[in-house]
Amino acid sequence: MTKILMILTSHDRLGDTGEKTGFWLEEFAAPYYVFKDAGAEVTLASPQGGQPPLDPKSDEEDFQTDATRRFKEDKEAQEQLASTERLDEIYPTQYDAVFYPGGHGPMWDLAENADSRRIIETFVNEGRPLGAVCHAPAVFRHTQTEDGKPLVEGRRVTGFTNGEEEGVGLTDVVPFLLEDMLKEKGAEYQKGEDWGVFVVTDGKLVTGQNPASSEEAAKKLLDLVEA
Repeated sequence: MTKILMILTSHDRLGDTGEKTGFWLEEFAAPYYVFKDAGAEVTLASPQGGQPPLDPKSDEEDFQTDATRRFKEDKEAQEQLASTERLDEIYPTQYDAVFYPGGHGPMWDLAENADSRRIIETFVNEGRPLGAVCHAPAVFRHTQTEDGKPLVEGRRVTGFTNGEEEGVGLTDVVPFLLEDMLKEKGAEYQKGEDWGVFVVTDGKLVTGQNPASSEEAAKKLLDLVEA
């Protein structure tokens, strides 16, 4: 059975705004069901373990999808989400692929997390599939190849655009702009239209631009596992 690890944020504060953030519901739910419906065994983890914080905006009616509605009716999935494993107790060699849902939370914790970095570097060095969507490519901020270069240097990637960040009014709130960071690390950053479905695959690395891209990114990741 295919074993997929999904890593979520534990960070719930939106900078100094006094507002809450966390993971984006669609970016968890859509990939979760892509993996489950394909018969995969899904393990959920986060830096602190337990219930990861949900970005309250992603729970608003405007952002509901078939996958989020399905999750609301799925007691087993809710219980699994409420008891994520601690990231420092995860052994990456036990999994066939890893997927990072976004939301703004990862820009604060997962971008700086040593355990996340260890897992990513292990996956890349061993040539196993790795996926991240929307703000989750922030996790590549400090990751490196075995020879000490930025992991995304020379690789085609996407992620939440500067235009999309401006669209949600958080350009001056986030700790860094994802598009700029990826370019600074030497990535061949690519993007589609703001809010449209856009997914990039480079070798065993899959990245999606925004919430709408999460289901397609998960399918691409699954294709790599089954290849």
